[in-house]
Amino acid sequence: MKGVNHYFRDGTIHKGGTHKMPDGSLHSGAKHTKNSKKLFHMKELSKTVQSKLKKKKK
Repeated sequence: MKGVNHYFRDGTIHKGGTHKMPDGSLHSGAKHTKNSKKLFHMKELSKTVQSKLKKKKK
């Protein structure tokens, strides 16, 4: 979704380009390379990572 933050699995925010894979998942980078990593929305992250991110905001 545009206008929504995207995160790596560890909770690090991604600010670069993105591309959508054939299965619908979003990955980092404008084009797929061996360094592309899957991206997540906040609600898709583990509860542990979500709580760490919420604590950082305070």
